[in-house]
Amino acid sequence: MQHDAFIGQVQARARLDSRGAAEAFTRATLETVAERINPDLADDLAAQLPQEIGENVRRVTDQYDPTERFGQDEFVDRVAVRAHADRSQASFAARAVFEVLDDATTNVMPKVRGGLPEDLRRFTLAGSSGGT
Repeated sequence: MQHDAFIGQVQARARLDSRGAAEAFTRATLETVAERINPDLADDLAAQLPQEIGENVRRVTDQYDPTERFGQDEFVDRVAVRAHADRSQASFAARAVFEVLDDATTNVMPKVRGGLPEDLRRFTLAGSSGGT
């Protein structure tokens, strides 16, 4: 999937009013995922994404210990802070990003989910139509 298609899908699924907002939520979600998964898995994920989007993952794994332990609440809080949004909007948009990640990658998202705690794993599978 190309960059423009990825961002367009996030914008549509998250019902965002601009591509800029879709970019911000994509970046925020991927940076937060990268903090939570191991570096090798983060590299695998980044390699399957358009370069501009994959850089959001690589940038974090190059700077931080990507094996922090946190669940769904902290995940949503971090996305909200990074995207300058409220928790409800961050939750909805992050789920949309996960939906697009499922469509844009091959065989890596089950591995990503496998490294997450149960509450966060369920969150990533809920789809953007789920609640917060």
